[in-house]
Amino acid sequence: MKQALVNMLAMQDRMNTRVHEQWVEKHFEWYRAIWIECGELIEHYGYKWWKKQAPDMEQVRLEVIDIWHFGLSALFVEGKTIDQIATEIAADIAGGTTQGLGVREATEALALHALQTRGFSPALFWELMLAAGLDFESLYSAYVGKNVLNFFRQDNGYKDGTYVKTWAGREDNEHLVDLVAPLDKGAADFADQVYQALEVRYREVIGG
Repeated sequence: MKQALVNMLAMQDRMNTRVHEQWVEKHFEWYRAIWIECGELIEHYGYKWWKKQAPDMEQVRLEVIDIWHFGLSALFVEGKTIDQIATEIAADIAGGTTQGLGVREATEALALHALQTRGFSPALFWELMLAAGLDFESLYSAYVGKNVLNFFRQDNGYKDGTYVKTWAGREDNEHLVDLVAPLDKGAADFADQVYQALEVRYREVIGG
């Protein structure tokens, strides 16, 4: 787990640095993004007892991944290394007591914590992750895959409109799922492997 956490934190730092080079010092309100994403998650899961609703669990899990992006960002502070943050996340998760909450209750607990502390609780997030039917391996592969795909798009003309999002009749995120499946998700260079696999597939299908 520790190496996977280090990998994700490093990727989040790299992504945030593209937005603002001194992003840690800017103290952006990551907690606000967290509780708003929690609200969006509940919309996908359903809460209206006065009408028929079926939980869209695929969208719920996507929202969980988005919350994780903002949560990791919220844990960065000046003077603290990525290794230290990873150690603290692992300790917080290990020290937490899983209550077996449902999706709505786990989401509300995380949102309430964000509003009360203006921070992020890895232990409460872990509760939500499990409630949504994810485990750490699936969280990790989904997080890394989405980050790498975002970088790949940017590197291949997404901003200027030259990037081709549909490859041989399938969207790039569908290809991503296929490419990630056989890779060693515990490898220190997992993100690099994903990027290289995307690059090979893209060149084969699109050319260039």
